[in-house]
Amino acid sequence: MIRPSFRSALAGVILLAAPAAALAAASSVPFDYKPDPALQRASRTEIETRFRRACSATQAKIQATTEAAVSRGCSCYASRTLRSLDQGELAAYRSSGVFNATARGKALAALDACKLPRPV
Repeated sequence: MIRPSFRSALAGVILLAAPAAALAAASSVPFDYKPDPALQRASRTEIETRFRRACSATQAKIQATTEAAVSRGCSCYASRTLRSLDQGELAAYRSSGVFNATARGKALAALDACKLPRPV
């Protein structure tokens, strides 16, 4: 039988560890991720190109096809996403290399508008 003091300590550890595990599970960014420093000075055209390349690679895997087959939809996605971002969202992307919460919603809306499946 587990002693009450040990059980209390174990419960405390679990309660303290649960939020960290939940945050880690909710993040789509690897812990060792470092944004590309070139993003800070990238032009809008260069950022749109990054969006298009990332979309093409992801969509080709999702749809089990070639990047060329998804290029039209990904061009739509990249331009629509970039046009929808405000200055703050673009600045957040430049500094972190990932979309913040509001930009993520806009990117998902662009996927839907361009008839591309969402990544799981």
